[in-house]
Amino acid sequence: MAKKQIIPKKNIMPEQPPAERIHNYNEVPYGYTEEQAIAEAKRCLECAKPSCMQGCPVNINIPDFLTLVAEGDFRAAINLIKETNALPAVTGRVCPQEEQCEGKCALSKKYESVAVGRLERFAADWEAAQGSLTIPDLPPPTGKKIAVVGSGPAGLTVAADLVRMGHQVTIFEALHEAGGVLVYGIPEFRLPKAIVRREVEYVCGMGVKLVKDFVVGNAATVDELLEEFDAVFLGTGAGLPWFLNIPGENLGGVYSANEYLTRSNLMKAYRFPEYDTPIARGQRVVTIGGGNVAMDSARTALRLGATDSIIVYRRSRDEMPARAEEIHHAEQEGIQFNLLTGPVAFHGENGRVKQVECLKMELGEPDASGRRRPVPVADSNFRIATDIVIIAVGQSPSPLIPKTTSGLNLAKHGGVTVEESTMKTSKKGVFAGGDVATGGATVILAMGQAKIASKAIDEYLKTGEW
Repeated sequence: MAKKQIIPKKNIMPEQPPAERIHNYNEVPYGYTEEQAIAEAKRCLECAKPSCMQGCPVNINIPDFLTLVAEGDFRAAINLIKETNALPAVTGRVCPQEEQCEGKCALSKKYESVAVGRLERFAADWEAAQGSLTIPDLPPPTGKKIAVVGSGPAGLTVAADLVRMGHQVTIFEALHEAGGVLVYGIPEFRLPKAIVRREVEYVCGMGVKLVKDFVVGNAATVDELLEEFDAVFLGTGAGLPWFLNIPGENLGGVYSANEYLTRSNLMKAYRFPEYDTPIARGQRVVTIGGGNVAMDSARTALRLGATDSIIVYRRSRDEMPARAEEIHHAEQEGIQFNLLTGPVAFHGENGRVKQVECLKMELGEPDASGRRRPVPVADSNFRIATDIVIIAVGQSPSPLIPKTTSGLNLAKHGGVTVEESTMKTSKKGVFAGGDVATGGATVILAMGQAKIASKAIDEYLKTGEW
């Protein structure tokens, strides 16, 4: 048998030129054509012992998926993905594949890995282009009822899994639109909201009931839900923003990334006045942080008309937690990076922010995160002129449900304590997953925890054992 020819580099995915895209909210990458997708899938080495699946939190059968795409059987490919992943158009766009499936790809040891994420996106978009979504056959009803609190990645995943097990599932969403962080946190140019709605419709099409504008902890408590439902899953995310607690933080023009992005994404401020949502449109916008949320904020500022959009981050580029692709896109678009820079105060005039005072930093020994700790350089103070500041340094779960639920143990970050092998909480019948359990993390990690929870919930409903 002839040895398979190795193609070192991924097939390039076409995308909008930077000079054009900073003036619109259209998605940046265009996606693969059928020919490009087949060519990319054929780069797979068809390993006897494939390692790519080890990096996938939702256990997609990646080798068989790649084979089906390479053969041009796109319907079978997307059906295979949906056996374990109800949100492929989302994960194909925002999952950090470079650290997960692609990071485990055998090709990545010497060359560029197979573009699994791009192919997942392609398969999902191909299905949508056909005009219909394939709904799987469902087993007979079990008669068991589960309440899912939150319609983000974790909530949608656990709901899809449980309804495929024959259970009756109701999702309770606090906002007026389903999707959680997918609709309020991630910008249109990175994840179009029509795609999120399509994925939500797929989950609801399997029989999941969705109740919007329903705040659990207010409209009903978890204890009250347990009177009607056999189990409850908490997937409420992490919507409580962190601040820096430095002088001047209360000045006008200083925003949390949570508010800034929610106004733009969920409330469509970028389409003002068509949507009656005001948002600050600064000329010099400083975003503090180095994660994906910081990149989203800085890139949104450009699209809202900023002439200078500046990232301030206290470590170096190598330590930035944002995806390499997001940093690359930000650099292409002209975002300015002030690295090894730590903010110490905000200065203003007439109640509005005008400057960010910073210190230069240098890297010391690694801290608890495994990254080198930033250490201030004495007497290195300098100031950056600005008219808008966005703070994107992290977030915690909302305290509403813990405050209104008896017997629910909490972790230090304010999230719900869970047993990692089952996602059980300290309260009988209540499970949790995603950011409410981990603090701010990734979409795919939330989905992986939801899949663990769905199996444990099914077992609990069958046995009654806690």
